[in-house]
Amino acid sequence: QVQLAESGGGLVEPGGSLSLSCAASGSIFSSPVMGWYRQAPGKERELVVIISSGGSINYADSVKGRFTIRRDNAKNTVYLQMNSLRPEDTAVYYCHLHLPMYGKTYWGQGTQVTVSS
Repeated sequence: QVQLAESGGGLVEPGGSLSLSCAASGSIFSSPVMGWYRQAPGKERELVVIISSGGSINYADSVKGRFTIRRDNAKNTVYLQMNSLRPEDTAVYYCHLHLPMYGKTYWGQGTQVTVSS
């Protein structure tokens, strides 16, 4: 089993910044893909960004140039720096971990990000 511990999030004004982190622990026997998804009220969960163990990154177009993901493989932790936040970034952000070798996916409990004046 894999556990994902998220931290960060909160309330920020438009144009502000927030950071999130997600630490994975447990039975991680292969090189996981990690990242973040988000779900706004009334909408489906969508990709924000994912990063492979080798450092390949895929950002959603809506966050390119504003969000930056960083990964510490030794700690199985990913960090998301979110700058120039917009009201439409408001959502619950979920940490995501995928083990390609086993075809398994795990989710964090979610953390609220609210962008409002």
